Amino acid sequence: MTRSVPQKLLDAGISISHVFEPGDLGRLIEIHGIQNFHDYGFSPVHEAYCAQIACDFILNPSPGRSKAWLAKKDGVVVGSVFIRELPDEVAQLRLLFADRSVRGSGLGRWLTEDSVRYCRGAGFKKVFLWTVDGLERAIAIYRSLGFEQTEEKTQLVWGRESRELRFDLILNQ
Repeated sequence: MTRSVPQKLLDAGISISHVFEPGDLGRLIEIHGIQNFHDYGFSPVHEAYCAQIACDFILNPSPGRSKAWLAKKDGVVVGSVFIRELPDEVAQLRLLFADRSVRGSGLGRWLTEDSVRYCRGAGFKKVFLWTVDGLERAIAIYRSLGFEQTEEKTQLVWGRESRELRFDLILNQ
């Protein structure tokens, strides 16, 4: 259901794991918090939000078809994407991230493509995600894969007013 890691990523020393090891959770939350503060001005509330998503994933006693991709370089987490199984054959894509140290490698695109490929193979009918306006690299990837914006709302989140955007992708069986 997933494909092998491209040679370009392997040459950059990046590997993919689907299992959390000691230290992975802390590193994942740290890079989300620090980099998103520097890049977008997100407050520590954003870091806590990411931690909650990851903790809920790890502590889920019945993960079903939920799955995580942890990108690592030299054994340290440098990227991620999560698929969360929801009712009615729907999946939610969460925590897509590529650390600044690996940007430009194609990691973010590959993580998104592979997670969508997984959703198709696992029999989901739809995958959706929420993001915020301004995350142009990620939004460009989503649109290129056929995601369409279906909703937006403006609210005060993560220390600033943000326009949240929902994107949906209908998966053909």
